[in-house]
Amino acid sequence: MMSRLIGVGVGPGDPELVTVKGVRALREADVVVVPVMDTLERGRAEATVLHYVDASKVVRVVFALNERTDRARREAAWDAAGDRVAELLGRHGTVAFATIGDPNVYSTFTYLAQTAGSLVPDLVVETVPGITAMQDLAARSGAVLTEGTEPLTLVPVTAGAAVLKDALEGPGTVVAYKFGRLAAEVATALRETGRTEGAVWGSALGLAEESIRGASELESELEVGPLPYLSTLIAPAPRDGGRGGKL
Repeated sequence: MMSRLIGVGVGPGDPELVTVKGVRALREADVVVVPVMDTLERGRAEATVLHYVDASKVVRVVFALNERTDRARREAAWDAAGDRVAELLGRHGTVAFATIGDPNVYSTFTYLAQTAGSLVPDLVVETVPGITAMQDLAARSGAVLTEGTEPLTLVPVTAGAAVLKDALEGPGTVVAYKFGRLAAEVATALRETGRTEGAVWGSALGLAEESIRGASELESELEVGPLPYLSTLIAPAPRDGGRGGKL
């Protein structure tokens, strides 16, 4: 029996943003794996998946998603997850792994596929693309990601605020992922590069607790409390307002 592992992007949280192909892959799979933290609470991927498949075919697999400093602990979690998925592949023909966003953009699926591929001979790995948080935020806020010849830079702020500042000093649109814990540094980088105006950030997109704000409100929001870790920022490229000016 051929073993297939399919990474399915289920979008940022709104179940209506799962593609038709993604829904079909989830429903046709023998098992749907969803990543959870070691606290075992239901994650965003699982909440989305349950709109389309019965809970009986959903299997939670622990990843150290909240681990940022202890590499050994993180890799041990990856190894354990790979072992669990390899076990499932041994008993079932097709296993789908549901990941928020897209499986090829900063996804835990990358690590899982590498590990499972080393454990399961002739494993076939496929991916189904998903809507990303930057696309959803652009749609919900009205921010235009790119025009004409403008570049687009995607930065995980977990790499450091300096990386973001370097990108903001360039000519194109900059998208920042996972910046909640460094929101103060992000606000400073925007201000120092003159990119605050027109920039927007959002979290929990498509969910009841959705929040979308102008970047000028970042510092005042921090006075209320910390931002969610999975916050997304769009700082559009400077534009003169003319139609087709960047062609």
